Amino acid sequence: MEYYVLVSETIASLVSEVVHQLAFEMDDSVGLQKAPPNTPEPELRAPSESDGDDDGPPPPEPLSSKVPLPSAQLSLYRAAVVLRAVLLALFLRYRVTHPVHDAYGLWLTSVACESWLAFSWLTAQLTKLSPTNRGTHFHVLEKEEKDGKTLASVDVFVSAADAAREPPLATANTVLSVLAADYPAGRLACYVSDDGADMLLLEALTETARLARRWVPFCRAHGVEPRAPEPYFARGVDYLRDKVVPSFVKERRAMKREYEQFKVRLNGLAARARKVPEDGWVMSDGTPWPGNDPRDHPAMIQALLGSDENELPRLFYVSREKGAGIQHHGKAGAMNALLRVSAVLTNGACVLNLDYDQYVNNSKAFREAMCFLMDPAAGNRTCFVQFPLRPAVHAADDVDPWASRDSVFFDIDMKCMDGIQGPVYVGSGCCFNRKALYGFDPAVADDPDDLETGRRKWCCFGARERRKRRLKRTMSVVPLLDSEDDDEETERAKRRRLRSYRAALERHFGLSPLFIASVFGEQGIGGSPQPAAMAASPVLKEAIINVISCAYEERTRWGKEFGWIYGAGAAGGVVTGFRMHARGWASAYCMPLRPAFRSYGGCSPSEMLAGASRRAAVAMGILLSRHCPVWAAGTRMKPLQRLAYVNRVAYPLTSLPLTVYCALSAVCLLAGKSIFPNDVGYDAGVLLVLLLFSVIASVALELKWSGVSLRAWWLDEKLWVVIGTSAGLAAVFQGIFRACTGIDVGFSTDTTTPVKEEEEEATMHDSTRSVRWSNLLVPPISVLLGNLAGVVVAVSYGVDHGYESWSPLVWRLLLAAWVVAHLQGFLRGLLARRERAPTIAVLWSVLFVSILSLLWVNVQTYYAPTAATQQPIF
Repeated sequence: MEYYVLVSETIASLVSEVVHQLAFEMDDSVGLQKAPPNTPEPELRAPSESDGDDDGPPPPEPLSSKVPLPSAQLSLYRAAVVLRAVLLALFLRYRVTHPVHDAYGLWLTSVACESWLAFSWLTAQLTKLSPTNRGTHFHVLEKEEKDGKTLASVDVFVSAADAAREPPLATANTVLSVLAADYPAGRLACYVSDDGADMLLLEALTETARLARRWVPFCRAHGVEPRAPEPYFARGVDYLRDKVVPSFVKERRAMKREYEQFKVRLNGLAARARKVPEDGWVMSDGTPWPGNDPRDHPAMIQALLGSDENELPRLFYVSREKGAGIQHHGKAGAMNALLRVSAVLTNGACVLNLDYDQYVNNSKAFREAMCFLMDPAAGNRTCFVQFPLRPAVHAADDVDPWASRDSVFFDIDMKCMDGIQGPVYVGSGCCFNRKALYGFDPAVADDPDDLETGRRKWCCFGARERRKRRLKRTMSVVPLLDSEDDDEETERAKRRRLRSYRAALERHFGLSPLFIASVFGEQGIGGSPQPAAMAASPVLKEAIINVISCAYEERTRWGKEFGWIYGAGAAGGVVTGFRMHARGWASAYCMPLRPAFRSYGGCSPSEMLAGASRRAAVAMGILLSRHCPVWAAGTRMKPLQRLAYVNRVAYPLTSLPLTVYCALSAVCLLAGKSIFPNDVGYDAGVLLVLLLFSVIASVALELKWSGVSLRAWWLDEKLWVVIGTSAGLAAVFQGIFRACTGIDVGFSTDTTTPVKEEEEEATMHDSTRSVRWSNLLVPPISVLLGNLAGVVVAVSYGVDHGYESWSPLVWRLLLAAWVVAHLQGFLRGLLARRERAPTIAVLWSVLFVSILSLLWVNVQTYYAPTAATQQPIF
């Protein structure tokens, strides 16, 4: 009964709070437009006639600004792209008007592949014509902080799924780097999501909380970088550089000794966790561990830091409830659970999510994000700030050539999208405006024809004419109350209106009045409830546990309209960002000189290929779902931004023409055919040379303004071919197969682990099948062996038949050399790892090429012409 009394009181206070806070008063002298309270910067300057007067207060200084590229450099780059497009169109015209009659099928196939690849390049290039950089003004932020303006509070989400496969030491380093960040301790909270309900992770976090009481003050006192102990103590640099405190050496040695003891304790916990008792784990008080069954366990929340240490940020362990036969939506469901529980505990205005193996490399990264989210001009319209994800320092050298595999994407593609409406959300390393995650609209200036009303309201209920006007310019999915009080409205009608509004909120956000109150409450302003106070009230404790129950999202809009979107991959990254951009939000791309986040280790070729396969399969799933950017709703999204999203999810389709085109060179060499005319004229030769030079010029100018090295670009080109002929090709058939049969086929790098946590719901509902990753190597190895065999045959033929026989072989040999150059490096490096050598993939590839060659020879013995000039096969 006490709980329902609290519900009624909370709803009543919520309604009165909304009525007062959602009314927008127009002040003619100042002209300030107030946004909803759940935003880092609640005031947005509205244009008025008095802006030009010198008597008024000066406008606030911006915290961030766009730094466009030099106009001469950008114009030259655009001219090179246009020239390349024109020459490419002329080349395709030449190919269409000069067929090869003795190999018409091969010629037609090659022209179709070339047209497809050219169209794919053109659509990708259209979104890369307006690259931009961004700068942050730390001095303005520090000045405002000294003047008494508080920073927006930040809730950091660290996702972990299985402590057996994810080292607890990596999670501990990530948590320590977050707690030691250069940000006010009272404005920072860290939530660790344990989706595997593993007691090992809770014990590791308990040890981490003890170490944090020494590590955080040490980092803040001496300003060390990075603030994750493992990479800090492992780096081979002079740690005494720029240090002037005499006690630093002594404190560092003591801190390193304590960290080594901490590692020994974690290793002991991990060794003990390998031997699971038959009756399950038992806690220190003798009660069974609630998470002994990781797929059916109650919700668990443990406050580890922050109850009595005012100088330390808060740290929470969270494991959401799971039930047998209930779909949990993987990482996206875990993020939504953290979003709700953090709202009722700390309610930070901003939310940043990290994976367990990504530590904070730049202690000022959170302040960098605040320069965008608290900007007086654009802060209310910025939904998230995306940071590039960089590999570990020791993995960025020649030892691990695959460490910079995403350099082109983060340094070129994301900068170009930032010049349109903002970068896409890549699933991690992103700081969100909590308001945007809830489905609210961005703050917009008032329409000129509505200014005469004298009162602005964000609402979906009210007068019909006002609602029609607002629905034309809003895509908000949040039901908001019409705050205009009608004097003629009776008390009974008012209560009925409030009851209908409460029902709409419950259908949208769920049945927790505590959470609904936090949605419309002041976020990150003033003090937040302490964990000790929260635990003291059983009613509030019950309400907190309720928001992470497995049945909370039933019959609500969670994962469908707001939050992390479901049905779009493990974390719903692309679709989550797409929904925000579709409502008119803009995002920002932040690239500080010191990378904000880094991962701990390098990536082996097998892990890279399996990860590429999962990303490509997710992209195909989005392309074939209702979330497809081609037809998904979003009238307030810029056309080029939509095209960027289409390119982001449709790239696996390019693997079809790419694989066929790479195989055509082998077929032409082995069969003695050609996809190009034998009599290439002077004009055609000049056109090909000019096209080649335009490609070189556009690439060189692109590398110049982006700062990407030639080695990184060449690595990206090779991986494009490798992934296109392996993971991308498999993803196309995976997506079609799943759409038709509902069976999902995944590629795993571990034969002992059946499926990953992200695939758990697919295991229960879609009958997931796990396949060894080495099967992905059969197509690229087959293409490589076929081209190598074709080169040997062609060279042998040229040597036997003299100088004149080399003329028709030049174009075929160049195409084969292009294919071999792109494939040989990755496969040679993969085969060099003896412990992971995919012998079966090589054998299958050799068998596949041999069978196809013999079949081709057998067919050609019946249909080959008898002309003496015909080049023999083999």
